[in-house]
Amino acid sequence: MPAALVDTGPLVALFVRGDPDHASVTGFLRGFRSRLLTTWPVLTEVCHFLTPEIALRFPRWVDAGGAAAIGVPPEELGDVIRMMEKYADRPMDLADASLVWLAGQSGVREILTLDAGDFATYRTPRGKPFRDLLAVQRASR
Repeated sequence: MPAALVDTGPLVALFVRGDPDHASVTGFLRGFRSRLLTTWPVLTEVCHFLTPEIALRFPRWVDAGGAAAIGVPPEELGDVIRMMEKYADRPMDLADASLVWLAGQSGVREILTLDAGDFATYRTPRGKPFRDLLAVQRASR
């Protein structure tokens, strides 16, 4: 597996020791040998959920190679908005829509998420399902 997408929840859990998913996320990442891809909307959402002290460590981790942060070009914003409209019943937020867009751009369908229900429903722009790597890990226990 060349890469995996990473959503807000696992990143928050990685940096907050008291988070109920901290142990499972850190355990998974210890054995993970591929690149993590995410988007700027996800980075912004993560920082929103972290305390100011931890929020400073998080972008340093990204900058040191913890994850590749991909920007959504302005000309692609219409596609992101259409995804949010398509999944308005969930509802799909900007961070999730940006990850679905990134899946379409990169071809990567593997994802680390704690939003299993949402990413079980979402499809890539080509109609392919996502593979929730954390759910696979939980199922193998």
